Amino acid sequence: MAKTKIFVLDTNVILHDSACIYNFKDNEIAIPIAVIEELDRFKKGNDIINANARDFLRTFDALFEDGKLSDQGVPIDGGQGIIRTILEFPLDQKIKDNFQEINSDIRILNTVYCLSRKERKPVIFVTKDVNLRLKARSIGIKTENYQSKSVKDVSGLYTGIRTFDNVDFDIFSDLFQGSKPVNTQRLGADIKLYPNENVIIKSGSTSALACFDSQKDFLNPVKPDACYGIKPRNVEQKFALNAMLNRDVPLVTVTGKAGTGKTLLALAAALENKQHYRQIFLARPIVPLSNKDIGFLPGDVASKLDPYMQPLYDNLSVIQGQFNDKQAGSKQIKQLIEEEKIVITPISYIRGRSIVKVFFIVDEAQNLTPHEVKTIVTRAGEGTKFVFTGDIFQIDHPYLDSQTNGLSFLIEKMKGQKLYAHINLEKGERSELADLASKLL
Repeated sequence: MAKTKIFVLDTNVILHDSACIYNFKDNEIAIPIAVIEELDRFKKGNDIINANARDFLRTFDALFEDGKLSDQGVPIDGGQGIIRTILEFPLDQKIKDNFQEINSDIRILNTVYCLSRKERKPVIFVTKDVNLRLKARSIGIKTENYQSKSVKDVSGLYTGIRTFDNVDFDIFSDLFQGSKPVNTQRLGADIKLYPNENVIIKSGSTSALACFDSQKDFLNPVKPDACYGIKPRNVEQKFALNAMLNRDVPLVTVTGKAGTGKTLLALAAALENKQHYRQIFLARPIVPLSNKDIGFLPGDVASKLDPYMQPLYDNLSVIQGQFNDKQAGSKQIKQLIEEEKIVITPISYIRGRSIVKVFFIVDEAQNLTPHEVKTIVTRAGEGTKFVFTGDIFQIDHPYLDSQTNGLSFLIEKMKGQKLYAHINLEKGERSELADLASKLL
């Protein structure tokens, strides 16, 4: 029988996933009292991390029904090991000698260090703070990153596009001319496609584009033209627009490096289909610099948020620039903003709002946790469409990476679902210089 372990959880693990205590099987979980103190400071607010803090504290309180934080711990629901709190130990001399500033992180580190010297079981410190993991290892503490919801290999992440070479000319001709759908069996009996997967059919040097309809087992021709003044510049952008314009597919993810046109295409699709939706929401997560809250910035709320929302306004300006001031397209965008038919907001400001019949664009989604993505998508009401855009290799969140961010997790879990489509954009279209810089720098 394998020896049970003691996992000591850092505050950021709980803020990342309020249900984290159920992911350690039959091992023991220890919560330092300094973590409880930190959670108390996080419990007020409207962000998802604040909700996670409150949710965990309620769960923790319910486990200790007698109100006493027992040294022996209490069983976790379902018989999955036990959980207990750890009171602080006197500051160890090794901690004093190596760390000058005794803050909350160092107090937690001291607790783990003293506990590991006291216990016979292996003690493992679980934190998403890479710097704190390095400090822990430097004094001999075993550490792990919390990765309960992660993608094992992002190099093999679903792209949403497949290419077939040297296809029978009749199949190619039917799709290229856009005359009729093609039964997938004509590609070969062993060909298995995901619902809404895009295919490139090649015959010689010419290509035909199609999207797989899993319900009818057909490949439908893809030939989107200009969309609200924005014309797709490459094959991938055509696939992306086709998915975003398809009202039968309520969830779309679009990934790609900077300058591939993710956000611009999503906005164009939303405006093109605006008559089918009550509102257009443009949202993005706020990841403050140096881990400081937006409250540190000067000015009122609008002034604080403008720097984070400016890229969305920039993309709207590009679309407006396709029309002159007197044309209907430009006037409509201004009117939609004034009437709040287009709402630009941080993700945290949508809590409590009804998301019914809304075209919802979530920009920079790679900076969301898997739990945050789940919270957003599960709020979808009747007639709502979600488009998540982002670059899984350009992450600003201090505790996320290409494997653990919410966008990668969403792609991995949703592929194969008939309500979902994904496209990875590879070619930069911002400018020749921007594309060159993205490749070389």
